Amino acid sequence: MSTGDFSTTLNYCVPFPTYDPKDPLVKYVFDPPPGIPKQNFELQPFPATIHDLRNANGVSDIEQLVSLDVHGFQFVNNESKEKDFDDEEGFKDGYYKEVEQLVLDKVPGAKKVVIFDHTLRRLAKEPTARQATSNDRGPILRVHIDQTLNAVYNRVRRHLPSEDAERLLSSKTRVRLINVWRPIQNTVAHNPLALADWRSVDGNHDLLDTRRVLEGAVVPEPNGGLYNVRHNEKHQWYYLSNQTPEEVTFIQCCDSKVVEEGAAGAVGAPHTSFNDTRSPPEAPRRQSIEVRCLVFDAE
Repeated sequence: MSTGDFSTTLNYCVPFPTYDPKDPLVKYVFDPPPGIPKQNFELQPFPATIHDLRNANGVSDIEQLVSLDVHGFQFVNNESKEKDFDDEEGFKDGYYKEVEQLVLDKVPGAKKVVIFDHTLRRLAKEPTARQATSNDRGPILRVHIDQTLNAVYNRVRRHLPSEDAERLLSSKTRVRLINVWRPIQNTVAHNPLALADWRSVDGNHDLLDTRRVLEGAVVPEPNGGLYNVRHNEKHQWYYLSNQTPEEVTFIQCCDSKVVEEGAAGAVGAPHTSFNDTRSPPEAPRRQSIEVRCLVFDAE
């Protein structure tokens, strides 16, 4: 399997010239009215070097390499009882409980975890950049962060009892959105996961609030949104070579304490899959599962 730093290209968001920075970027999930583009941005490849964190600086323990609060992502050692993830409804209860306990054990300050969904990524063929804006469930070849703070607050109201949601939000309890990402069955050979160190990201310039226009609507959804990411040559990219199913990645997507209070720390980690051309063609295609967690610092 391939190891070491790797130079490639990553797909970043480039807004159309008509984009107004005061408004979010827009993507229609259906055919828009005549004369209106389906989205007001495109993806373009930019060169990047992705640094291998495996044994970086002589550190063999993956849990000591990076941290959520500083870098926006973290690796943890964990073996799951679930191996194949074939029975999607059957594994949810048991695996969700495993993930909940893992987050409580490994995320500093975590007191309450609410899991609201998961995504399985399996694709028999090589993914394409087109899939970065489609519903295909393969590795995503687009630099992004999954949710904005408004979207996270909307998730809190959707997935918690109303009384609990309002109590936690009105008390300004810290809430984070953390994706728990795990390879399935095989060591990752094709399309490893690359993550950018938050300290190399200019949040005001690089993060582009992007909203969907849902079918039947004429304006973007007000409380949704993810961050597409604008290219910045200062971005520092990392991956964990030959990542196994027992090596889990925590990907922070939002931290209310950092966004709203201006506290020191990471908002989140821009991330994307990348095509590692060094990978042997006969190696199994990448399979992975990501579980999305609302993480509160109070119960």
